[in-house]
Amino acid sequence: MTTIEELYTVYLKHPVICTDTRTISSGCLFFALKGENFDANTFASQSITQGAAFAIIDNKDFAKNEQFILVEDVLTTLQDLAKHHRNQLSIPIIGLTGSNGKTTTKELIKAVLAEKYQTFATKGNLNNHIGVPLSILSIQREVEIAVIEMGANHQKEIEFLCEIAQPTHGLITNVGMAHLDGFGGFEGVKKGKAELFAYLKVHHGTTFINRNNPYLIEMSQVADLNKVVYYGTEKENTISGKLRHSDPLIEFEWATHEASYEAKANLTGTYNFENILAAICIGHFFELTPLQINTGLANYFPNNNRSQLTKTNHNTVICDFYNANPSSMAAALHNLKALNAIQKIAIIGDMFELGNEANEQHENIVKLATSYALETIFIGSNFYEFKNKYAGNYFKTPIEASQFLKENQVKGKLVLLKGSRGMALEQLLPLL
Repeated sequence: MTTIEELYTVYLKHPVICTDTRTISSGCLFFALKGENFDANTFASQSITQGAAFAIIDNKDFAKNEQFILVEDVLTTLQDLAKHHRNQLSIPIIGLTGSNGKTTTKELIKAVLAEKYQTFATKGNLNNHIGVPLSILSIQREVEIAVIEMGANHQKEIEFLCEIAQPTHGLITNVGMAHLDGFGGFEGVKKGKAELFAYLKVHHGTTFINRNNPYLIEMSQVADLNKVVYYGTEKENTISGKLRHSDPLIEFEWATHEASYEAKANLTGTYNFENILAAICIGHFFELTPLQINTGLANYFPNNNRSQLTKTNHNTVICDFYNANPSSMAAALHNLKALNAIQKIAIIGDMFELGNEANEQHENIVKLATSYALETIFIGSNFYEFKNKYAGNYFKTPIEASQFLKENQVKGKLVLLKGSRGMALEQLLPLL
């Protein structure tokens, strides 16, 4: 079997990793991962034919020549190789997790830090047991600082990802009602996310904390953190901020202990203000000037269907359909209510991975939308349960909802389009 040290020598000559034959690039390393319904060992020869330099496999039956590197387990090898690569790096790595806002916050931090440093950040949402190793292995020699997003849907997962990424700095955006099924309830979410705090405590890392979030304060006290930088709305924080308005885009002022500054961001949603403050706090910590920080914020334009404001031929749509959980859904509805548009409509889809709490949490969202007197279209089997109990239009599937939208065209409105990824609400956007 090939050792990690031997494989690392190969990686240094061929530092591009591929795990999908649809994305093979010339000279890459193809890692033949297994899934529930596939075994990529069967694609190893195809990867070589398409231009991969080597294929890393764990089934000797597919080893044809020296271009096929046999290991005990491909996934474990990928993770160990990433850990070995991380050990060669001496740069700051900011580990980032949270129930809501991870990816937006990561992109904001990257946009700010890039004004001064060669910055790497997790691509998309490659934030799990495969994505984090791939992200670490994408960090090349010219990179001066990296932001690694870490997602989790059960306990011990953040702990495991920290062992690979080995963050020197860290941030939990917030803790909310997400992945309740895997975490075993809200207390389980807090415990799981706090694994980042525990790692930073043991390894003497620096943690950035939103002092306005009581859960994060509690978790940091339990972890007994001793290297903390605070941000929030109060002036006692290293970075403080005041939201001026967010209708539709955010304008605000932020301050250090010495001076205050005005700024804008190309984001909608009051809930994004704390994400912006986090990016400012990290930029300030890494000694960017206020001008560099504000320029970085201004240069960030969301394009990932997270709080993305899109003008169609007929409406203005808040595209927030990449994912959803009860916390983020409530925040999105609250933001829609607060905006000044005369005509508004919320088109919202089911929230996944809520386990035994699915019925209660969906009813809470229906109640909230009703209390805000919002015109609402509810989509999905979970929301459909309340069809005869609360006002609104209810559809079991996006296809049924699309038929309704074709017959009842929405025009001249501010539209919130939000649901879990599996609802695929993007298919409704052309009808808006």
